[in-house]
Amino acid sequence: MANIVTGTLDNFDSIINGELPVLVDFWAEWCGPCRMVSPIVDQLAGEYEGKVTFVKVNVDEEPELCEKYRVASIPNLVLFKDGDVLDQSAGARPKALIAQFIEQAL
Repeated sequence: MANIVTGTLDNFDSIINGELPVLVDFWAEWCGPCRMVSPIVDQLAGEYEGKVTFVKVNVDEEPELCEKYRVASIPNLVLFKDGDVLDQSAGARPKALIAQFIEQAL
């Protein structure tokens, strides 16, 4: 499986300002739809390895990041390019739509 980074307040800025586009999955353990999206994100991380950086942020552990990026509902995927938010998608989505979402940054 591809490497998925755990996003924290300490490492987040350096990750989103890297060379590759970044897909951030804001999630929580108690969230049923998050558990549906998580394996899809894991699969896509393998398929886009070397093209996109994948990050998971636990909303219960990183409330400051949720506030900064206006994450009000989860699962919430935020796509970054060159450190800026390119797009955001809340709610569970099928793999094809998440892949299409990622393709915007490539």
